[in-house]
Amino acid sequence: MRLIFLGYHNVGHACLEVLIDLCRHYADEIVAVVTHADDPRENLWFASVKDLAFDNYLPVYQPLDPNDPKFVAAMQRLEPDFLFSCYYRHMLKKPLLDLPRLGALNLHGSLLPRYRGRCPVNWVLIHGEPETGVTLHYMEEKPDKGDIVGQERVAITPDDTALTLFARMTVAAGTLMRETYPLLRAGTAPRAPQDQSRASYFGGRRPEDGLISWDKDAVAIYNLVRAVTHPYPGAFTFFKGQKLFIWGGKPLAAPSAAALKPPGSVAAAVPGEGLLVTAGRGHFLITQAQWEGQPEFLGPVIAAWDYLVGEKLG
Repeated sequence: MRLIFLGYHNVGHACLEVLIDLCRHYADEIVAVVTHADDPRENLWFASVKDLAFDNYLPVYQPLDPNDPKFVAAMQRLEPDFLFSCYYRHMLKKPLLDLPRLGALNLHGSLLPRYRGRCPVNWVLIHGEPETGVTLHYMEEKPDKGDIVGQERVAITPDDTALTLFARMTVAAGTLMRETYPLLRAGTAPRAPQDQSRASYFGGRRPEDGLISWDKDAVAIYNLVRAVTHPYPGAFTFFKGQKLFIWGGKPLAAPSAAALKPPGSVAAAVPGEGLLVTAGRGHFLITQAQWEGQPEFLGPVIAAWDYLVGEKLG
C-alpha cells in the first residue's frame, strides 16, 4: 500500500507515528507527508509533524494550497492507495480526494455527526459536554460529512481544560488509527453513513471570542475559562478599560445576600483563594488571573486585590 499523509499538531503527530509503525509491519510505504509551515505568530506548543517525518526519512511537502493543480498532479504521480488527513487545516477539494485508489479519510476531533467544523475540543467544553471523542471517516468536499469507519470515545471530567482533554484525545486518535488501518488495507473496515439529522457544526474561534459575559450562569463562565485557558488565548474581562485575563477559577453557588448585586460585581476577596464575582446565576471564583502586560497571579495574591471589592468587571 502507498499512503499520502496530511497532518499537523499533536493529533497529526500521533497518527503519523502509528502509520510509520504499521507501514513497517506491513511493508507499506508513506510516499508523502504534507504539513503546514509553522506560523511564527502562533503559540507553537504542539509536536511537529515535519520533524517526525524528517526523523524517519519521509518526503515532506508544505504547499500553500494543496488544491493547486500542480501539487495535485505531483501527488497523482505517487499513485496512492490511501490518503489520510489528521488535523490538517486546509479543506481538500475533489481532485485531490479522488486520487487515492481506496479512499481519502479524515481523523476528526469529535463524535461525528456532532461538532463538525473547527475547534471541536474547545466547543465541547464551552457547551459543558460530558463526553467527546475522535472519528475516522471518509472525506467528501463538505467538511466532516462522509461515512464513518470508527470512533473512540473520551470522557470529559469537570476539571478538564482544553489541554488535558486534548492530550487524551491525542492518545485516542493514535489508538483509533492503529485499530482501523489493518481493516482498511484488508478491505474489511466498516463504513456507516452519518445520521445527518443529528449533525451540528461550529466554526473557528478567535481570541476576541474569549470575552466573558458575566450575566451568564457561573458554570457557563467556568466552561469558557477552561475551554480557552493555556495554551489557548484565554478568557478575559475588563476593569476601567484594562484587560484582565482569567486563566483559572471555579463556579460557586451565590449566597442569598448577593442576589441584588449585578452580574460582574466583585463580591468579596476570599483569603488564600481569589476574587468572588457575581454571575447571572451563582458566583465565579477567580483563582488565576493576569492583567494584560503584567505577570500572572494565583489565588493568594488575587485575594489581596481587595480594592476591586464592590467594583464591576465587564
